Amino acid sequence: MPRYRLAIEYAGTRYSGWQVQKNARTVQGELLRAIREATGAAAPDLQGSGRTDAGVHASRQVAHLDLPNAVKPELLRRQVNDTLPADINVLAVEPVPHRFHARRDAVSRSYVYQVARRRTAFAKPFVWWVKDDLDVRAMREAAGVFVGMHDFRSFTDADPDEVSTDVKIDAIELKEDEALVLVRVTGSHFVWKLVRRLVGVLVEVGRGGLTVHEVERFLEEPSPVPARLTAPASGLFLERVVYPGEPGPGPLTAVTPVPGAGPALRLGR
Repeated sequence: MPRYRLAIEYAGTRYSGWQVQKNARTVQGELLRAIREATGAAAPDLQGSGRTDAGVHASRQVAHLDLPNAVKPELLRRQVNDTLPADINVLAVEPVPHRFHARRDAVSRSYVYQVARRRTAFAKPFVWWVKDDLDVRAMREAAGVFVGMHDFRSFTDADPDEVSTDVKIDAIELKEDEALVLVRVTGSHFVWKLVRRLVGVLVEVGRGGLTVHEVERFLEEPSPVPARLTAPASGLFLERVVYPGEPGPGPLTAVTPVPGAGPALRLGR
């Protein structure tokens, strides 16, 4: 049974996340439907590198696909794209050994969150507009608190008795890009809602509502505060999934720019 590696981009706004669910429209569900129509395979097996929540996007999700018969990769890509909705797109298809596993073989994942510093008529589904002025220097200082291995039980709804809430964050980068503040979080794996709550806490620091010392305490003892500060799904993108021998993510850039975001409009309300 041949196996293929797929690179996929999608806007998650209209979907209830990546994973197939009953009575809900999902990205994996749309892909499986398109693959069945394109190939005639009754039960193709498609496994992603990880789940994304409802409303979360991906600029390069990775999945592996098992089919009963071999298909030319470029033909497969085109035929599947012909039957997909416009907000899901297969970027690349390549044959891989059957031992390749999209989730288990990944060595790191990076997410990018886009905070808009002005209102936008065009990019609303892909940003979180924060009206308040943000102290990016303070946000960057607070981000350093999260780097390394920590217990993030205050940052997830996962049950710590069933799922380990210990996560190693490899790096957090912040960059001002005209009307956007970009936050990139890189690590080997993430627990549910971690990145969105981490960003929400950083934004609250930027607003002046939290100190770095208070942020440190969220990692020392359970707190309900990060949950109350959860950033919207709209600004979050799964940026990159890295496998052994592959380079990490490149320079941090906006996934979806805010049109007309020159300096004069930067903090426009």
